[in-house]
Amino acid sequence: MHEMSLAGGVLRVIEDAAAREGFTRVQRLTLEAGALAGVEVRALRFALEAIAPGTALEGADLVIEEPPGRAWCMRCCVTVDIATRADACPRCGSYQLQPMGGTELKVRDLIVQD
Repeated sequence: MHEMSLAGGVLRVIEDAAAREGFTRVQRLTLEAGALAGVEVRALRFALEAIAPGTALEGADLVIEEPPGRAWCMRCCVTVDIATRADACPRCGSYQLQPMGGTELKVRDLIVQD
């Protein structure tokens, strides 16, 4: 389950921010896991909850947004929403798509307290 290592990476980002900014507790963490990021959101949530005790994430409200995948169709020259990398262009049916968005896992928002 690579979501456990992703959760560990998120926790390291939080701990680095806590050391730099001087906060001790996270009230709400908002992540963005794009549809094309290859992240199982339920597994990521479980992993974050499993590693949270004893850290700044303990008791935090975890929000994980799932934006759609976006791709540029090389045939019809438009940007389209796709659910997976194997999808065809919904306009022309071409598989000549270049992913442009929804491929990231990132921290969107962090609400903290001292």
